[in-house]
Amino acid sequence: MATVTRAAPLRILCIHGYRQNSGSFREKTGALRKLLKKYVELVYMSAPHRVPQTGDAAQGKENEVGPGSDEAPRGWWFSDTQARTFDAGQQCQASLGLEESVEAVRTAVKDLGPFDGVLGFSQGAALVAMLCSIQEQNLEPQFQFRFAILVAGFRSACSEHQRFYGGPASLAIPSLHVFGQEDQVIPDRMSRELLPLFQEPLVLTHPGGHFVPAASAHRQTYQEFLKRFQ
Repeated sequence: MATVTRAAPLRILCIHGYRQNSGSFREKTGALRKLLKKYVELVYMSAPHRVPQTGDAAQGKENEVGPGSDEAPRGWWFSDTQARTFDAGQQCQASLGLEESVEAVRTAVKDLGPFDGVLGFSQGAALVAMLCSIQEQNLEPQFQFRFAILVAGFRSACSEHQRFYGGPASLAIPSLHVFGQEDQVIPDRMSRELLPLFQEPLVLTHPGGHFVPAASAHRQTYQEFLKRFQ
């Protein structure tokens, strides 16, 4: 009797949102891991920057680290360089910490890779868009992602980051863009601003808020996108 060999699962590097970390993001994407467990291995990393604890930390604007996590909340860059805080809508000339975050991703790819794709949520998805631009411009040999998944992504409002946003369809990497119609943190209009940058972006919308959707209704879209790379 012939043996059936199953294709190796796709390995995806997961990049969390602001005030999360690898552990909390893994917990919050448990449903997604279960939904895709036959096809995908999700590997999580933490941002290099600790987010300062304040009384009104993040003002509820991001999913915070859960009580079960023993790691500090982290971020990929700060839009307010003095207070070391981040707001997706804050206009700024210069940010703090992005270079270290790109270096952290480079190290993760080297130490934990190779990876087929990259997935980011919220600030992490904004970072993923920048990583796609770095890869497109051949600025980082370690980045060889075959696809990108951006959940609640957005274009950075920081002036120094505009170099990552080229003309229409400037990013050839296949992409899946996921966002909620009731997202009060990153409104869907902000996520849609990324779409023109990618060639033939696939879009998955859901009626909920600021989270990574993984209901059975979403399985087909995820699977049809991912099976192109198996």
